[in-house]
Amino acid sequence: MMNIRKRIEQQVFRLNGLSLNEFDISQPPGDPGLFGPDSVIWRVHGDFAAMMCGGISALLLQMLHPAALAGVWDHSNFRDDMLGRLRRTSQFIAVTTFGNQQDAHTLIERVKRIHLRVTGVDNAGQPYAASDPHLLTWVHVAETSRFLAAHLRYKNPHLSLMERDRYYQEAALIAESLGAEQVPKSVAAVENYLQAIRPQLVCDARTREVTQLLMNAPAPSWQAKPVMHIMMKAGIGLLPDWAQQLAALPINPLQQRLVDGQIHLIAGLLRWSIQRGAYARAMKRMGR
Repeated sequence: MMNIRKRIEQQVFRLNGLSLNEFDISQPPGDPGLFGPDSVIWRVHGDFAAMMCGGISALLLQMLHPAALAGVWDHSNFRDDMLGRLRRTSQFIAVTTFGNQQDAHTLIERVKRIHLRVTGVDNAGQPYAASDPHLLTWVHVAETSRFLAAHLRYKNPHLSLMERDRYYQEAALIAESLGAEQVPKSVAAVENYLQAIRPQLVCDARTREVTQLLMNAPAPSWQAKPVMHIMMKAGIGLLPDWAQQLAALPINPLQQRLVDGQIHLIAGLLRWSIQRGAYARAMKRMGR
């Protein structure tokens, strides 16, 4: 049994940012990082299965914004290295959430420098810059709202409204450190923001092409491929209804129930297998 557990954990680590071995989340002892073990963000970001589903959903939602999509289209090697792109995103989330304070700030500053180079003109002929505070807010809200949606569906549906608001307040620290402005910091504010931005969102040929590339992203192994496929479906199901319609990715209630059942089984297996994830390493660092 230990052998199966270890093999599944190794598969997971090949997918996430810890496989880059650049930052040690278990060190130094006692450093609480940006949030500490009593934060809500540690709980929400601490479950790999829910975060994978939420992360896929976040990418699908983010690229409905022409400027966000153009930044990826023009400046990313996602076509050749989709897994690498997912790993680097995963690393950023893991280190800024769970890492020590110095490592978290190091990674934030690195990403800010990268953003300064990401500029251009989107598909509608509008100039964009990855460092634009409003674009940073969009990327952040799309991401955190899907992480929270995944947590509520696949990990803890009983998270209180006060805790959900606290999650948005905590997560806003990272967005604002990157340069985002007017970041919504409650469930109600996030919902209002998403409704207000809807007229700016589009699904065109570019969006559909990147969606197909994401849906067909290579798995780290043949064993992981069916799991990735189910998680992709879960990501679609976590989109707001209006975003599913806009992206032409509708999922009916029967399909949704089937996917949810499969994810709950997968999540149970992953929680049993993953002994040394970012959350566990950070808790060990804090002597918990």
